[in-house]
Amino acid sequence: MNKYYFVILVSIFLSSCNKGLTPEEQLEEDISIIKQYIQDNGLEAEETSSGLHYVINDLGTGNYPQQTDDVRVRYKGYFTDGGVFDESDAAGITFNLQGVIAGWTEGIPKFKEGGEGILLIPSGLAYGESGSGSIPPNTVLIFDVNLLDIVE
Repeated sequence: MNKYYFVILVSIFLSSCNKGLTPEEQLEEDISIIKQYIQDNGLEAEETSSGLHYVINDLGTGNYPQQTDDVRVRYKGYFTDGGVFDESDAAGITFNLQGVIAGWTEGIPKFKEGGEGILLIPSGLAYGESGSGSIPPNTVLIFDVNLLDIVE
C-alpha cells in the first residue's frame, strides 16, 4: 500500500509541475516584472487596464493615430535584461496597427506624430505562451518607440 501511495503522490506532484499559469496569473507575474523594471530604471510610467505600461518622453506635435491607421515607427525591442531582439533602421518601418502585436496596437496611439517613449508590454499583449522566433514564451517585452508619422 505504501508503494501505491508513493506513486499517487509522485503523479500528483508531476502533474502540478506541468501546469502553466492561468492567463490572469501570467498577467500578474508580468506586471510584477514590469513594475520592478520601472523601479530599477527610475521610470515614471502610466498603466492601462490591459496591463500595458508606457512612458512618454516626448508626446509629439502631430496627430494621434487611430488603431486602424498605417504608421511609420522607429523602434528597438529588448528584454528586461537589456538583450535586444529586434530594431528598425533610422528610417523606421511602416505597418498597419491592426497587423502587429496587441501591445503596439494599444500603445502606439498614446503618442502623437513625432512622439517618443517606451512601451512595456506584458506577454499576453505580445507573443503569449507560444513565443516567436528568438522570443521565449511568456516574455515581457520593452520597446523604445518613435512614432515618425501617420501614413496617409
